Amino acid sequence: MTTLDDPETPFAALDPHRVEANVRRLRAHLERLGVPLRPHVKTAKSVEVARMVHGGGPGPVTVSTLAEAEAFAAAGFTDILYAVGIAPHKLDRVRALRARGVDLTVLLDSVEQAKALAGLPALIEVDCDGHRGGVRPDDPALLQIAETLGEPRGVLTHAGESYFADGDEQLRAAAEHERAAAVEAAGRLRAAGFAAPVVSVGSTPTAHFATDLRGVTEVRAGNFVFFDLVMAGIGVCTHADLALSVVVTVIGHRPDKGWILTDGGWMATSRDRGTARQRVDQAYGLVADLDGNPFEDLLMTDASQEHGILAIRPDSAAKLPAIPVGARVRVLPIHACATAAQHERYHVLEPGSRTIQAEWPRVRGW
Repeated sequence: MTTLDDPETPFAALDPHRVEANVRRLRAHLERLGVPLRPHVKTAKSVEVARMVHGGGPGPVTVSTLAEAEAFAAAGFTDILYAVGIAPHKLDRVRALRARGVDLTVLLDSVEQAKALAGLPALIEVDCDGHRGGVRPDDPALLQIAETLGEPRGVLTHAGESYFADGDEQLRAAAEHERAAAVEAAGRLRAAGFAAPVVSVGSTPTAHFATDLRGVTEVRAGNFVFFDLVMAGIGVCTHADLALSVVVTVIGHRPDKGWILTDGGWMATSRDRGTARQRVDQAYGLVADLDGNPFEDLLMTDASQEHGILAIRPDSAAKLPAIPVGARVRVLPIHACATAAQHERYHVLEPGSRTIQAEWPRVRGW
């Protein structure tokens, strides 16, 4: 029997029971709103996790790299949306996947990209909040792109700014703004004679806080399978919902500085500091014991490449716990996507125990 005490540290530990609970919660919410889920696999990058989302088999997915598309296609997933603006030099790989029977849809937001597609199916990216790419719903370029494509599949938007929302009211507003922008863009296309059957929206925050999805045909979300401290900080989940952690070993102490040193630096947890702008800054992650119980106000406060520094939260009255050299602890991630990306596989736990029941590989590369 292998337990959390056995693999070489640092490593990624995954609680599938929490994954299942997170999936049930979002699916139930979207079913009440009458819209299907197209999970984004960019967080887990795991065929096994995607199958959990789909009840054991393949189903529609969203990917962020063509390496993901190729790996999921090899595993039997045939309805794939590549939700990053397409670069012309990648089109040969797109065509190769479609030649294998994969219904792969690409994303674009310019006439130049549309000219390069030569009949490949595409969604037009709509900018709903200024976070990243896309055309505004009222931009004349929307119709120019559609005319160049000939028959776009529809529109897609991503409310990336929702990750910086503060509280339920702002999250609900972000979800409605996202929906309204996508529906407006689709309406303009239809008024110009394009069918635009797909209206795709989604981010983990807005997927959970949407109260009205009229006009939307699918919701994309990815982070929800694991959740993280950013999502907990804006009120989408609680710390008890986090399914991913990184197991590290204590390798030293600096009592003069109030530090515990570990063998897990930013190469194990990432340098993401996504909670720095939130009301509660969790530094590089909360620290828990091997059973997942957080120590009082113990954070991973700093990191170098292969060293982590654990210390008590500034201004806290908590005492630094006496964790001996050789003992192991778990670091809860700031941003699950970034933390997972540091690892080649997940060590999958039996629910409620330290026993490792399986190892699931992750897709890497682009």
